[in-house]
Amino acid sequence: MEQKTENKTNNHKFLKGTLILTISSIVVKVIGSLNWIILSRVMGGEGIGLYQMGFPIYLMAITVSSAGIPVAISIITAEKLAQKDFLGAQRVFHISLRLLLVTGLVFSGSLLFGAGWLIDNHLIRDGLAYYSIIALAPAVFFVTFLSSFRGYLQGWQIMTPTAASEIVEQLTRVVTMIFFASMFMPRGLAYAAGGASMGAGVGAFCGLVVLCWFYARLKKQFHNEISNQKVEFAKESAWDVIKRLVKLALPVSMSSLMLPVVANLDLLIVPARLEVAGFNVSEATEMFGYLTGMAVPLINLSTILTASLAISLVPAISESRVMKDQAGIKAKLKTAFSVTSIITIPCTIGLFILAEKIAAMIYNAPNAAPAIQTMSTAIFMLGLHQVSTGILQGLGKTTIPVINMIIAATTKVVLSWVLTAIPTLGIKGAAWATVSDIGVAAILNLFFIYKYTGFSLSIGGVLKPFLASLAMGAAVWGVLAITPSWGAWNILASLIVAVPIYGICLIALGGLHREEAEELPFIGHRILSLGKKLGFYK
Repeated sequence: MEQKTENKTNNHKFLKGTLILTISSIVVKVIGSLNWIILSRVMGGEGIGLYQMGFPIYLMAITVSSAGIPVAISIITAEKLAQKDFLGAQRVFHISLRLLLVTGLVFSGSLLFGAGWLIDNHLIRDGLAYYSIIALAPAVFFVTFLSSFRGYLQGWQIMTPTAASEIVEQLTRVVTMIFFASMFMPRGLAYAAGGASMGAGVGAFCGLVVLCWFYARLKKQFHNEISNQKVEFAKESAWDVIKRLVKLALPVSMSSLMLPVVANLDLLIVPARLEVAGFNVSEATEMFGYLTGMAVPLINLSTILTASLAISLVPAISESRVMKDQAGIKAKLKTAFSVTSIITIPCTIGLFILAEKIAAMIYNAPNAAPAIQTMSTAIFMLGLHQVSTGILQGLGKTTIPVINMIIAATTKVVLSWVLTAIPTLGIKGAAWATVSDIGVAAILNLFFIYKYTGFSLSIGGVLKPFLASLAMGAAVWGVLAITPSWGAWNILASLIVAVPIYGICLIALGGLHREEAEELPFIGHRILSLGKKLGFYK
C-alpha cells in the first residue's frame, strides 16, 4: 500500500512538470507567432529573409555546443539525488557549467569571427546577412551556458524554472527584436535584420538571469541537506564526470542533428520525385510547401504535451532506475503511455476530419488537405516516439533512440523515393514515407523498452481512446454537415461538441480509471467530479 501511494505521488510529480512545460510551450509559440506578424510588417519579406539566413547557422552552433548536455545533466543529477548525494549532484553541475562556458565561448567566437568567411565563400549567398550572423553570436554563448542550469534543475524534477525562463526568454527576445529592427530600419534592411537578431542574445541573457534566481533559491532551500550530508560518496574526478556527460549527451546531440539531416534529404528527394510523377517544377514546389510548411507544423503542434512529457520522464525514470525500483518504473511507463494515447489519438482523428477546413482557415490553401490528412496519422506515433525516447534516455540508453532514428530515416528515404514518384500518390506518398519513418522509430523504441523493463503497450489502453475518438469524430462530422454556412465558426462549434463527447465516452469505456484521474494534477479532481455526477465513478 505504501509503495502504491509513493508511485502515485511520483507520477503526480512528473505529470505536474509535464503540464507546466506544456503551458509554457503554448505561451512561447503564441508569442512567437505574434512576433512574426509584427516583424514582417516592420521589415517585409526581404528583411525576414536576411534574418533567416543567419538563423540556420545559429541553430547548428547551439546544437553542436550544447544539445544533449541538459539531458545528460538531468540524468546524472537525478541519479545523485536518488542516492541523497547532494554534493555529488552539485559537483556535476559545476563541472558542466565550466565545460559549457568553454564550448559557448568557442562557438560564439567562431560565429562572430567566421561570419565574413561564410559570406566570402558563398555559404551565405547574400552579403547583407553579415550583421544578422554576428548579432546572433552572443546568443550562442548565453544559450549554451543556460542549458547547464536547465539540465540541473530538471534533474531535481522541478520544471517551473525551465518553463519560466523559456517564457521570459521568448518575451524579451520578441520585444527587443521588434525594438531594434524598428530602430535600425532607417539605416537599411541589413541593419534592421541585424537588430532583430540581437533579440536572441538579449532573450537568452534574461532567461539565464531567471534560471540563476531559481538556482539560488533552490540552493538556499536545500542548504541544510547539502551541508549536512551524512553519507560519504566516492568523489568522481572532473575528467570522469566530463566523460560520462559526453557519453550521454553525444547520442542526444546526434538525434537533434538528425532532424535537419532528414529535412535536407526531403528537400533533395521529394520535389525531384514529384517531377518524375508528372508535376512541373512550380507544382512540385507548391506541394512540398503543403507537406513541410503546413502539415508538419500542425503535427508538431499536436504533440506539444508529449514533447513536454518526454522531458519530465528523463529524471523521473533515472531516479527509479538508480533506486532499482522496477515497480516505480512500470508505474511511470503505464501512466506516460496512457496519457499519450488519451491525448494523441483524438488529435489524430480530429485533424483527419478537419483537415480541409483547417487548411482553408489557417493557410488559405484547401489543396493542402490531402497532405495534412495523411500526416495526421503520424500524431499518435510521434507521441509514442517522443515519450519512448525520453524513457530510454532515463534508462541511460541514450544511444538506442539514435540508432533507431537512423534505421527509420533509411526507411523513409527508400519510401520517399518510391512512393512520391507514383502519380496517384504524389505528395501523399512523401507524407506516408514520413509517417512510416516516425512509426518505425517508435516501434523500435517500444521493443527496447520491453527488452529492458518488461513493459509492453496495452492494447486496451490504445483501443479505448480510439473508440472514444471515433465517437467524437462522428460528432464532429455531424456538426460540420449541419452547419456548412457557418464558415470557420463551425470548426469552433465542432470542437465545443467534441471535447465533452470524447471525455464522456472515454470514461464510460473505462479508458480513464479513477486512479489515473486522481494522478492528474490540476484537472484530475474536475474529471473525477464530472465522472461521479454521470455515475461512472463511485
